[in-house]
Amino acid sequence: MSKSTVSSSERTIRRIHPVGMRVLVQLKKADEVTNSGLYLPENAKKRGEESQLAEVVEVASARDEDLDEEANISGIPLHATILIGVNAGITVPWDDSLRLIETKEVLAIVEEVELI
Repeated sequence: MSKSTVSSSERTIRRIHPVGMRVLVQLKKADEVTNSGLYLPENAKKRGEESQLAEVVEVASARDEDLDEEANISGIPLHATILIGVNAGITVPWDDSLRLIETKEVLAIVEEVELI
């Protein structure tokens, strides 16, 4: 599976396949409201931020000839929520919400658990 985007100026599809120890992530939007219900203006959200959440949308893979399937070589699970530095990775030119991140730039895998 790969992340695909359609160019608006042309009718082409771009697919990204990370190579090496990299993953493709989509940045998650920061909350605009605090837990107590206060609205956060854009400059307040950015002040003091050192990290951000992202979802892994594609991983580097290699073909396993014995099993005849693709194997994740990045070590980061597909669709995991991860914590990365604000300036980590390289922004994809046609989509500012996508970044190519080296696995060493992943600070943590975040597990989201719903409380009952």
